[in-house]
Amino acid sequence: MSAPALIGLSPDHLRRRFKEVGVPGYRADQVAEWVYQRGVLEPEAMTNLPQELRGQLLADWSFRALEPVRVAHSTDGTVKAVLRASDGVLVEAVLIPEEERTTLCVSTQVGCPLACSFCATGALGFTRNLDAAEIIDQVLRMRELLPADRTITNVVFMGMGEPLLNLPNLIAAVETLLHPKAFAMAPRRVTVSTAGVVPKIGELLEAVPVNLAVSLHAATDAVRDVLVPLNRRFPLAELMQTLRELPRISRRHPVFFEYTLIDGVNDSREDAREVGRLLRGLPSKLNLIPMNAHSDSGYQPPPPERIDAFMGELVRGGVTTTLRRSRGADIDAACGQLAVREAAG
Repeated sequence: MSAPALIGLSPDHLRRRFKEVGVPGYRADQVAEWVYQRGVLEPEAMTNLPQELRGQLLADWSFRALEPVRVAHSTDGTVKAVLRASDGVLVEAVLIPEEERTTLCVSTQVGCPLACSFCATGALGFTRNLDAAEIIDQVLRMRELLPADRTITNVVFMGMGEPLLNLPNLIAAVETLLHPKAFAMAPRRVTVSTAGVVPKIGELLEAVPVNLAVSLHAATDAVRDVLVPLNRRFPLAELMQTLRELPRISRRHPVFFEYTLIDGVNDSREDAREVGRLLRGLPSKLNLIPMNAHSDSGYQPPPPERIDAFMGELVRGGVTTTLRRSRGADIDAACGQLAVREAAG
């Protein structure tokens, strides 16, 4: 039987586990600092621990959950890694470096059960949830790929899978990201995206003070039922009512909506006006993402003039809007392209 993974445990959880076997709680803080802050995962290198404890850590715990299979570098600086878990399943994580920040896009599931029609991950189907150690090891592994003068400043749960369908492991991983004795990330630097698993949204925000992103992609049920089949269970009216009733949502903490623009599907001026009506009065920001084409979908991005017209309608309607530039498309790392194509070989 393999040793349990230490990574993924928050310092508070680690303290409890250490005390159960007679190890002082402060030693857990020291181990957490080595692992999460310094990136040291060899107990023998944890020099402020007694030799006996170092041996105990080596015997009782594992310090890795994922192994790199392949790392791809985009011409725009984006880095994508394919990572293998102990049971052989593969996941992908993506680093997006910018001038003043480096964003890591993390996966929470192997594949995805939601089958959104424009998304390559959805075409894979669903295999299983990732545990907290597998989520956190994406952060550790990807951080190791950065040069010494850079670090991960933002984490977005927008990789493979629907995060809210893996809520306990998601929350455990976020707690470790935010804990001052672990990664010590500010809550505003962590964003969780959902396609609209309505019953779990409030539970997430009650547990951890993260940014909330919602994959919208359409402003009518007729279109969203096709693009995001989850909409048939939780239609727009129910989703928007839930968002409007969340106590955490305010001008300081708006909802971030993601809207993939698809040629001839959801990109008309009337579609833009519908989006404006849908979001009116809700503290929110909209990220427009032109469709990233891939072999698992016949959808294409709209021509530039239609993207400009769509955005113009939104701005005139008072919607705070950002047009997102695709990153990593040449290595299938852009939004909607994660599909672990190596798995087919």
